[in-house]
Formats: sequence, structure tokens, C-alpha cells
Amino acid sequence: MDLPLVVGVDGSDSSLTAVDWAVDEAARQRLPLHLVHASLWEIYEGAQPSFTTGRPAEEVMAEHIVASCVERARRRNPEVKVSGKVLAEDAVSALLRAGPEAFALVTGSRGRGEIAGMLLGSVSLAVAARAVCPVVVVRGKEPNRRGALGRIVVGVGDATGSAAAVRFAVREAEVRGCALTAVRAWRNPSQEPVDHMLIADDAARLREERASTGLDDALREAVRAHPQVGVQRQPLEGPAHRILLKASAEADLIVVGAQRRHGHFGLQLGRVAHALLHHSDCPVAVVPQPV
Repeated sequence: MDLPLVVGVDGSDSSLTAVDWAVDEAARQRLPLHLVHASLWEIYEGAQPSFTTGRPAEEVMAEHIVASCVERARRRNPEVKVSGKVLAEDAVSALLRAGPEAFALVTGSRGRGEIAGMLLGSVSLAVAARAVCPVVVVRGKEPNRRGALGRIVVGVGDATGSAAAVRFAVREAEVRGCALTAVRAWRNPSQEPVDHMLIADDAARLREERASTGLDDALREAVRAHPQVGVQRQPLEGPAHRILLKASAEADLIVVGAQRRHGHFGLQLGRVAHALLHHSDCPVAVVPQPV
């Protein structure tokens, strides 16, 4: 049985955008779609005596949010199998608990009640940092979210740490029938002493060649398994977060990996993932690398 695509909904415009994106993704991947809304009304209501026979307003609101989002999803694509549920938990815990049995978790970039000027909602950031499955934060411009550009971008670090992200990106490119651009950044430290310009050129050329080799190593297995996917390799000089942010403007989805570090709980999102989650012009997939 295929694992479902799980979407966190709260009735905000951002979560409705995430629902629309997730419906299209579920159709592409031929997966069921499960919508969850986290509500703690039962906990708070249960702690106080009830003086009315009617249903609590919070319960009605929670059920309405799920029902309206399910209806929205079904209207967008009647062929996608859609279900919904209200969970008596906080939003982060509810989504993280769903992660082990999800193909991916999908969230909007900001939730209901978030400060308008915030770059990324606290729920989205916490889920992206701690989930055991891929997390897609739906953000960016409408053409990018709609998949109008026909391009997936994956940021590639070392072959071992990027394997899961590469597999995810290659599969995305395959089901969308679009191009995949694999980017690996390299740096030529300006403080490195050189005695001659030719030596500097040789050092830069060597670093670029190493980056190119690293791309080949990281892509080899996934490309062999999906030979029909066209891959463009781009070893580029500069800070990785700036290079990938620029690439996001011309992408339908940008994919980066996240690795667990010994002694820490959850994933450790570095500068690249943080920058993309806050500023990307397209949806961002953060894919954990299994230990």
C-alpha cells in the first residue's frame, strides 16, 4: 500500500495553497492524500465544566476546516483519494507523528495567526527540522508553485549525505516529465596565498573539477535507475545558499538534504536549508538522509 501524502491544514490562505499543491503532487505520484488539522479544543474543553448542550465552537470550527479542505481537494482533482482528520495535538506534534507513515509532509509557509511579516511560520520550520520523512514547504511565486517552468533543482553536497535528496529529486523529475538540474557549489578561498595568477587559475580549476566529480558520484545510482531523466550538472563557484536561491527563481521545486548529527534531536538544518525555507521563489523539499 502506498504511503499517503500528508498535509497540515489550518484554514489559512497559506495552507489552502499547500492543499492545492499537494493535490497536484498526489495525482502525479498516484498517492492518497490525507489532510490533518491539529486542535487542542478537547483538552481545554475537557478541563472545564460545560454549561451548554450544544457542541463547542472550537470543535465545530476544527471539523469545518478539515471538511472544507477535503472538499477543496476533491474539487481540484476528483481522481485523488482524499481523507481528513482532526487530531487532538499541537500542530508540530501531529505532523511529526504522521511522518513515519507518510510519503512526505506538506505545509504552507505561514499558519493562521502568524505575524504577517514573518518569513516562515514556526510550525513549518519545526516540522522541516525534525521530520523523519521528506517535508515540502509550499511557498514562492504562483508559476513556480503551479509547475509552469518544467525544472527541478537539487542541491548536492557529498555523495553520502545527498543520496536521499537526489533520489527524491530524480523521482520528482520523472513523474513530472521535466528536466533536473543538479547544483554543487564550490569555493576558491580569497585568503589562500598564491605566487602567480596561473597558480590561482589552476587551483580554481581543480576545485571545479572536484565539484564536478562530486556531482557525478552523487548522481550515479539514481540516474542509472531512472535513465529517462535528463540531468544537467552545474558545479558553480560561490556560496551554496546564494546559488540555490538564484536557481529557485526558475524552478518548480528545489530539493535539499538534511543530515542527523550524533547527540542532537532531529535534523540539523544548515544555512542553505534555512535560506531556502525563508526566501525561495519556489516550493522547497527538505529530505532527511537516513543514518
